[in-house]
Amino acid sequence: MTVLLDAPTAKDTQVAGLLRLATAGSVDDGKSTLVGRLLYDTKSVLADQFEAVERTSRDRGLEQADLALLTDGLRSEREQGITIDVAYRYFATPRRRFILADTPGHVQYTRNMVTGASTAELAVILVDARKGLAEQTRRHTAVSALLRVPRVLLAVNKMDLVDFDEDRFAQIEADFAAYATALGIEHYAALPVSALRGDNVVEPSADLAWFEGPTLLEYLENVPVEAERRPAGRFPVQYVIRHQSADYRGYAGTIASGHLEVGDPIVVLPSGQRSTIAGIDLLGRSADRATAGQAATLLLADELDVSRGDLIAPAGAAPTAVQDVVATVCHLSEKPLAVGDRVLLKHTTRTVKAIVKEISAKLDISDPLAASGADSGDEFDWDDAPATHTLNANDIGRVVLRTASPILLEPYAADRETGSFLLIDPASGDTLTAGMSGDPLGVFS
Repeated sequence: MTVLLDAPTAKDTQVAGLLRLATAGSVDDGKSTLVGRLLYDTKSVLADQFEAVERTSRDRGLEQADLALLTDGLRSEREQGITIDVAYRYFATPRRRFILADTPGHVQYTRNMVTGASTAELAVILVDARKGLAEQTRRHTAVSALLRVPRVLLAVNKMDLVDFDEDRFAQIEADFAAYATALGIEHYAALPVSALRGDNVVEPSADLAWFEGPTLLEYLENVPVEAERRPAGRFPVQYVIRHQSADYRGYAGTIASGHLEVGDPIVVLPSGQRSTIAGIDLLGRSADRATAGQAATLLLADELDVSRGDLIAPAGAAPTAVQDVVATVCHLSEKPLAVGDRVLLKHTTRTVKAIVKEISAKLDISDPLAASGADSGDEFDWDDAPATHTLNANDIGRVVLRTASPILLEPYAADRETGSFLLIDPASGDTLTAGMSGDPLGVFS
């Protein structure tokens, strides 16, 4: 008998609402087929879309529709048979709505996995049941841990090609459990599927009768969202709205974290001015409360000097301004990042000048246990991570930055929204690097 390592509880089954998930996996592990199967079996595919897939499949000499074509939307992807960009898919069941970020499998597109997983509440990572954990499986799991994706699900695909062998699944599940534990992932699970045949994706399979966990869709519909981990309210100001005739002055933006309510005493940072929330407008109507993810306009009881880039926070739980930043970064650009580079640092709605003072280590996330010299099952201790002075595309490393003016950057481990930032090339405006304040994996401690 095999069960999920982190199965939703009876209480969890009461949870519904929106789930943001990202899919990842090595090339040819069947990720696109799994996503296509999920969309098709949940009746989330339009008739003309499916007819186009059937037509393309016939042109290729296939006897049945290739569901992978539902997700490989770019022409170049279809021609190459791979996924090279992040594709967002929206679908819903009677129980829950989903935003799915389908990320590419090739190692050179690891940065796209970072993009897709950065806002995900669940990462679904595929492996081929015949091959077990591959280098990309470990890489994507490490990226998920680095980005502090709350939950990671391993979908062991192509179970039909190992005769639905329970022992084979159990071995892969155990290997994944050891690796996820070493990375500090608290919530992880594994389940067997055959995306091509549809076994245990939306419908249970008689060939997997030994598996007592849910189907993939049942898991997605019931897995809890970690909203309770949100910190205190954070509101980066995006626009100042004035209507002189109506004596109206409001501050528009999106609640980055937590919530804010009418009557809350607040502080505007970095100036330190204090006031009270006198009103909240949500989509043109008044409200008593705004929560994370909602676009809102705040009205304050006092006339303050507030502008774009300022942060409004509860007076009793405000972040501290910093100029020296120690961060874990994933370099996204083909242009290397080097010590001494002058960049722009974009944090929420605030952009400041910065300089790269130090690049002290680069992580080998394809096999971090070996890089740290530890044995399988040990926890990380990467004090001896390889030193470097340059980061190339897809490298993950530790940097020290100095900003020209204070920013309200918080530890990424405490808040994914206000703990993250981007480095931008001041000459071209291109995004260079995605950063996470502090040491999300604890590997640099």
